[in-house]
Amino acid sequence: MDISKRLAVRVIAFSTAIISVLGIKAGLYRSRALDSEEALRYSYIRAVEDLSQSTDSINSTLEKELYAGTPLMHSKLSAQLMNYASNAKATLTQLPVEGMGLSNTYKFLSQVGSFSQAMSEKLARGEKLTDKEYKSLKALHDYSQSMSDMMWELNDKVSTGEVLTIPDEEKKNAELIGDSKSWGDFENSFENYPKLIYDGPFSDNILDKEPRLLKGLKEVDEDTALQKCILTLGIDIKDVPNVSEEYGKMPSYRFYDDNGGICCAVTKQGGLVSYFLKARRVNSTDITNEQAIDYAEKFLDKLGMIEMESTYYEVYDNVCTINFAATRENIIMYTDLVKVQVDMSNGDIVGYDARGYIVNHTERKKGENVISAKRAVKEVSPVLDVRSNRLCFIPTQGGREVLCYEFYCLSDTGRKVLVYINAKTAAEEQILMLTENESGVLTI
Repeated sequence: MDISKRLAVRVIAFSTAIISVLGIKAGLYRSRALDSEEALRYSYIRAVEDLSQSTDSINSTLEKELYAGTPLMHSKLSAQLMNYASNAKATLTQLPVEGMGLSNTYKFLSQVGSFSQAMSEKLARGEKLTDKEYKSLKALHDYSQSMSDMMWELNDKVSTGEVLTIPDEEKKNAELIGDSKSWGDFENSFENYPKLIYDGPFSDNILDKEPRLLKGLKEVDEDTALQKCILTLGIDIKDVPNVSEEYGKMPSYRFYDDNGGICCAVTKQGGLVSYFLKARRVNSTDITNEQAIDYAEKFLDKLGMIEMESTYYEVYDNVCTINFAATRENIIMYTDLVKVQVDMSNGDIVGYDARGYIVNHTERKKGENVISAKRAVKEVSPVLDVRSNRLCFIPTQGGREVLCYEFYCLSDTGRKVLVYINAKTAAEEQILMLTENESGVLTI
């Protein structure tokens, strides 16, 4: 082979190598571009969800402020609004505002927190809100409702992969169609986000406290705990062949089957069933919500828990979850919670959680210096129509509990509102709004 042929071969080989390298690089760049596009898509999907959550919180907090009757409660709600608005604004900056037409939303978010803070400062000075200012709050709430609806509608479109509009250097307002996988990954990342469903009128960090009900009770062995398990669930020993131990504030024996169908925890101290679950698919609803509550009440009676009152419930996937609170001398103790789940096809008890009750239940006394309901009702907002009241114990954010009057009220729009006034100090402790439909009775 002469020099010219060898040179030609080398040139061809070298050119082929260059083309191959360039092809690989091009593939890598395309892959990186796709990854970058997917990451951008994900970031916008997450931002839309975050913004929907924040606007929803703003909406409910503004409605509570309409019903607040004391400077302290207005101050608490104002601080919450400032936080929600700040979070929403920060999230909004991550979105293509011009393409999505949210410039008015940004303007609203800049105003709502500052207006609420101004009203709070006015009340702190001993002044009263005028009718005009209440109307302004009402207008803000109405707009927040519209904004929340708009954001959830946009969120639904993004979640189904229908459309997500983003700016692009080459094409403004380009549309990216989301695929089911990216949306599924996004949805799963939010599984642990808090929802507007509560075990009672207040959330309670039950596992961070020493269980009051277990104090002074003797420890039981594994066999005794197993017998308590099978008697409570109405099963055979062979149904729960496995056992493990739970530690923490409530050490327990945990009995379970081989395929995750049944599990039950029994406290080592006292031998109390703290929770159990019979996992099953329920395909129909053949009993009413009232019948489900009756089945749950009879189950608690069988356990000897006779002074319990059903408070809130929810039906999901044909299973009714009912929250019960302990009562004594017509005083309801929202800290002492028991949750019972009922199969709506036949009334079977498929779930039970008494950890809130075990942690908090103890003998209580009203104590001295309890103000009258007539005095306490003066702290309820004048825009609410008070229909009834009762005494109750509620948990505080600091882990304590306070005696309150629970005032059941109606707003001028028919909204059912619960206002909690401290029975010793007359401070407005909490406001909750009831939501009732065919799926249950919940609070927000």
